[in-house]
Amino acid sequence: MNNKQRHVLNVLVENRFGELARVIGLFSGRGFNIDSLTVNETLEPRFSKITLVTRGDDQIIEQIIKQIHKLIRVRRVHQVTEHYIERELCLVTVQAVNAQARDELERLVRLVGARVVAYAPSRFTIELTAPSEDVDNFLEMVRPLGIREMSRSAPIAVPRPAAEPESSKGPRAA
Repeated sequence: MNNKQRHVLNVLVENRFGELARVIGLFSGRGFNIDSLTVNETLEPRFSKITLVTRGDDQIIEQIIKQIHKLIRVRRVHQVTEHYIERELCLVTVQAVNAQARDELERLVRLVGARVVAYAPSRFTIELTAPSEDVDNFLEMVRPLGIREMSRSAPIAVPRPAAEPESSKGPRAA
């Protein structure tokens, strides 16, 4: 497999001082890179969820997962697969100095389902929530117009709901 393959990991840790530093230290101490990182408290305040993106082949990722599992306060590690829904938030300010550029920007915003959250006479700030690959594609499409500023979140991911058997579904609306 390609050594640059992208992997998203969800790590459930006890919500205690220093736990994020331990996970990051594990990566830096072994020469692994973290491309992006987000951390938040879960619905159960005793735990936090770390979502991180790293790159490597399957053997490297397997080694990373085994090393993370060895940390005392780690409760669970999941590698995000095709059975997950992943989203990333991007805010980008784009230059649109003439009517043609504004029309093109409006077309691109509609095309990807983004929205304008702020504007001035020749600049527009766009918000896009989408899978990371779609955010990358949108940024490439607006780059010729002139990106003035851009900020992206790390991806977040949750398992895709499984289809329920017909007999276990609740009452249906008429």
